[in-house]
Amino acid sequence: MRLWKLTGAGLLAAGALTASVMPATASEQAKCVTSTPYTANTEGYSAFRIPAVITAANGDVLAFAEGRVGGLGDAGNIDTVLKRSTDGGCTWGPLQVVHDNASNTAGNPAPVVTTGGRIVLLTTFNAGTATEAMILRGEVTAEQSRRVFVQHSDDDGATWSAPTDITAQTKLTNWRWYATAPGHATRLTVGAHKGRLVVPANHSIAPPAGSADTGAEAKYYGGHSLYSDDDGATWQIGYVDDNPDNYVNVNETTATQLPDGRVYFNTRDHNGTAPGTRADAYSTDGGATLVKPFHPQGTIAGPVVEGTVLQLRGPNAPLLYAGPADPAARAVLTIRISHDSGITFTPALALSGLPAAYSDLVQVDANTVGVLYETGDFGANERIEFHRVPVQSLR
Repeated sequence: MRLWKLTGAGLLAAGALTASVMPATASEQAKCVTSTPYTANTEGYSAFRIPAVITAANGDVLAFAEGRVGGLGDAGNIDTVLKRSTDGGCTWGPLQVVHDNASNTAGNPAPVVTTGGRIVLLTTFNAGTATEAMILRGEVTAEQSRRVFVQHSDDDGATWSAPTDITAQTKLTNWRWYATAPGHATRLTVGAHKGRLVVPANHSIAPPAGSADTGAEAKYYGGHSLYSDDDGATWQIGYVDDNPDNYVNVNETTATQLPDGRVYFNTRDHNGTAPGTRADAYSTDGGATLVKPFHPQGTIAGPVVEGTVLQLRGPNAPLLYAGPADPAARAVLTIRISHDSGITFTPALALSGLPAAYSDLVQVDANTVGVLYETGDFGANERIEFHRVPVQSLR
């Protein structure tokens, strides 16, 4: 089996995989609560950020992240990397580089597993010298700006296709900034659009002609969805919510399908004037449109930061939200639960009192939920941990 790296010189083989980690016994798994797939200043990277996690068709847990070469900055030499656990997140195999675009940025991984077991991965690119502020102000060329790529794996993430540029399908001409997810994407499992892949994403729009604004103002952030009805071969833009009224500034959205077939979207309100820092919306047509625009979600308290949602499987299973719970800082990663499909949330379990930032949720098996999140002893970006949580504790 071989990995592939996209470099400035083209597609290169990156070497053979080492042997997979042997699965833990049932008793060992019962004792396993936390593990650390990524630690800053190791494996050739100075930092790891932007976690995303899925369970492959074979049951392996796949933890994606950005491997940042030159520090914590959001621009520069950034690769999409992957680690695998064959024992439910207790231990992790070697690092794989999934998308390396030379000295440029290739990140914001949004993975999803199709009905047939193929893993589809969307990522976003920009030139390593192009910062978010420059892109927001429209100071870079289209080639240097944010672009969208897709690739896939038919062997549970062991090998990957070359990244394919799908920007023409997924980005409107007046959008400047762009980011898929962060976090996993969603495959719809019930309803008229069963099998559809839904990827929440965000963007910024250019100021109107004649405005003195630069485009870097928070009110120009917005959100949208992407969806594919052919397992990622082609993509369409679904809903678009980017009204620059500075009330809810949609940014970094997460999604899950509810048992009744609706798609629930929860987003970071990026410095809007609405109460709180979270907002949510629903779609009854598989993410193509929203019933109403994003509105404040006042029962989730926390800082301005990415969060993640997941509808658990099973009868009367709750909807989960994970994110930092300290309103004044990125800290206290907490799982909240909703028994009314996202109308209200209540705190269920604080995983730690330490600094914490971005996160993603996955149902590892019928009895276990996994939380992949950024944390550290003295800062939120020292490592990415995986925390196993019994489903029974979240009822």
